[in-house]
Amino acid sequence: MRNGRPAKRLALLALALAGLGTPLAAAGLDVQRIAHARFGNDAPWYVDRIPFFESADPQIDAVYYYRWALFRAHQRDLGADGYISTEFLDDVSWQLEPYASLNDATGFHLGEGRWLRDRRYADDYIAFMYARGNDRHFTDYMADAVYGRFLADGDRIGATRYLAAMRRLYRAWDDHYDATKGLYWVEPLLDATEYTISSIDASGGKDGFRGGDSFRPSINAYMYANARAIAALSRMVGDTQGAADFAARADAIKARVQRDLWSPTLGHFIDRYKVNNEYVKYWQPIRGRELVGYLPWTFDLPDDGARYAGAWAHMIKPDELRGPAGLRTVEPSYQYYMRQYRYEGTQEECQWNGPIWPFQTTQVLTGMANLLDHYRQSVVTRSDYMRLLRQYVALHYQGDRLDLEEDYHPDTGRPIVGLARSHHYFHSGFADLILTGLVGIRPRMDDVLEVNPLLPAAGDPQALAWFRIQDVPYHGHSVAVTWDVDGRHYRGGAGLTIEVDGRRVAHRDDLGRLSVPVTRVRAPIIDRPIDQAVQLVRKGYPKGSASSNTDPEAVHDAIDGRLWFFPELPNGWSSAPSPATQWYAVDFGKPVAVSRAELAFFADAKTFSAPSAYRLQAWIGEGWRDIDAVSDRPIGNGITRARWKGMTTSKVRLLIRQPSGKRTRLAEIKIF
Repeated sequence: MRNGRPAKRLALLALALAGLGTPLAAAGLDVQRIAHARFGNDAPWYVDRIPFFESADPQIDAVYYYRWALFRAHQRDLGADGYISTEFLDDVSWQLEPYASLNDATGFHLGEGRWLRDRRYADDYIAFMYARGNDRHFTDYMADAVYGRFLADGDRIGATRYLAAMRRLYRAWDDHYDATKGLYWVEPLLDATEYTISSIDASGGKDGFRGGDSFRPSINAYMYANARAIAALSRMVGDTQGAADFAARADAIKARVQRDLWSPTLGHFIDRYKVNNEYVKYWQPIRGRELVGYLPWTFDLPDDGARYAGAWAHMIKPDELRGPAGLRTVEPSYQYYMRQYRYEGTQEECQWNGPIWPFQTTQVLTGMANLLDHYRQSVVTRSDYMRLLRQYVALHYQGDRLDLEEDYHPDTGRPIVGLARSHHYFHSGFADLILTGLVGIRPRMDDVLEVNPLLPAAGDPQALAWFRIQDVPYHGHSVAVTWDVDGRHYRGGAGLTIEVDGRRVAHRDDLGRLSVPVTRVRAPIIDRPIDQAVQLVRKGYPKGSASSNTDPEAVHDAIDGRLWFFPELPNGWSSAPSPATQWYAVDFGKPVAVSRAELAFFADAKTFSAPSAYRLQAWIGEGWRDIDAVSDRPIGNGITRARWKGMTTSKVRLLIRQPSGKRTRLAEIKIF
C-alpha cells in the first residue's frame, strides 16, 4: 500500500495515453492576481517563492495564504549568519540571545519552509541551528525535519552535511535517558507543554509549571524519529555502521514505547513518572488520556494493527478529546481540567490541561494523515480528518481578522492567552498539512512522486469539489496537482491530475493514489546577499540614529532583521508627525561596500503612510552626499528598492518627506 503499485501502473498508463484523447491539464492559476489580492504591495515576495493553492472552501484558502504571510513575518535576517525562523514576533525572556531563536518549533518551521522554491530560508536556518542555535532548551525533532526537507527537495548533499552535528546533538540527550527503562524522560515545561497531568499531579494539584519529570510519548517519538532519520542519512553516505547503530536505537525505542508507554486500561499512549515524591511514584502511569498520546503516529512509530489504532476512537468522542471547537489536550474527566493556575498580571497564561493548542493539533493531524494514508484501520475516516482541519482553520479567525494565537478554549474556540506576544504565533504548521494531507503529496526518498488526497468522496459533507495547487518544488521540479470532481471547474477533465514542469503526466477519474517517476534534478546554488545593516547586539555596530523618536528600542527595531506588516504588533522606527522631512541613518562602524537598499514602510488607514518622497545619502569624506540611485516609488506594506553604482562608505542615511498629517514607520531598512 505504501508503495502504491496499482496506482503507479495507472499513472504510467495515463502518461502513455497523454495526448491521445485524454483530458488536457487544468489551466494554471493566475498567480499575479492571487498574490496581489492576498498580499497587496508585498506580493512580489510570494510570487517567486510559495506554492499557489485554491479550493472550493474559501476559508481554507484564506488561512493557507495567511500562514505564508505568518511564515514570512517570522523570518529574521541575522546578517552574515543568514535567516532563521522565530516562534514569537517580538522578544520573549526565554529565547536564545541575541538571535531570538527557540528550538522547540524548528520541526514546524522546516516542515513549512521545505515547500518554498527559495531554498535559502530553510538552508540558512538548518546551518544556524546546528552551528549554535540548538541549545536543547526544549525537546525537538530537528534531524527528522531535516530529513523531511530532503524527501521534498531531494538535495542529498544539503541533508547529509550535518550528520556529525546530528549525532552529537542526539547523544547529548543521554542526560535524559534512563538506561534501565530504555526510554527518554523530560519535564513537561521543557517539552513546551507546561501544566500537563504529570506536572500538575506531581505537585499534588497545587501547580504544574515546573516538575513532573516523566517518560513521555513526545520525547520518545522525537528521539525515535531523529534516530531513524540519522540512520537513513548515514546509509546515504555509505556509513553502514552508523546507520546500523541508529537504526537499532530507533528499533529499541519503538519496542519500549509500545510495551511500556501503552496503557491497556486507557487504550492510549501515556506518560510514566520518573519523579518519585509524596504524590506520585517512579514508573507509575499518569491517570488520564492526553492528546500527546497520538504523537507516535506523527512519526510512524506504532505497528499497524487494531490494538494501537483503537486509540483514535478517543479523538472523535465528544466527552473525551474531541471538543466542540477543536482537540482538547486533556479529557474533561480529569480532576484539574481547564483549572487556571498561572497568570501574567490578570491575563491567563499557557497551560496544557485542556485547551486547544495549534502546536499539538498540527502534530495530531500529521499523525492522522499518516494513519489514513498507509495504516489499515477503520476507526477514523477522511471525513473526520477534514472536519478537524476545518476546525483548525476556524481557530485562525478572530471575527473577520486572521490572527493565530497560542491556545484556545475547547468549547468556544476563543483565544485564552491574550498577551501581546501571542499574536501571529508560529509554533504550528498549516501549509504542510495542506500539501501532504488535503492535497496528499507524500514526499519520498526515491525518484517517485506520490499523491493521495485525504478527501472524502463526493456527497460527504466534508468533501471538496475541486482544488488546485501549483509551483510545488519536488526533487528539483515544479509540480501541480488538480482535483475536479466533474471537470466543470477547471475544464481539464473530471478526476485527479498531476503535472510536472507544466506537462500532464498522470490522471485518474476518481480520488485515490497516483505515483509517477521523476528524475531528480540537482538543486540550484542558493543566492545569499548579506544585509550589512542588521544590529543583533544592542549598542553595537551597525548602529541606528534618527531625527525624532530616538528611543533606543524604536531605533533598533528598524535594523533588527525583523520585518512584518501586521498592525497588532508595531514593528520598526516611527517618526514624529512633524516636521515633514525626517531621517533615519545607519552607522556601520567601518567602511563597507554597498550598492542597493530595501526599505519596508508600514502603512494603515489612519496614522502611518509611505513617504511622499525619499532619497538616500552616503557619508563621503566629512559629510553627507546624495546617492545617485535608481529608486522605486515608495510604497506601504511592501518593499521599496533603490539601486546604485557600488561604493564604499561607513554610513547611509534615508531622508523621507511625509505626507501632511501622517507619520512614517520604517519597519526595516536593509542595505546590501
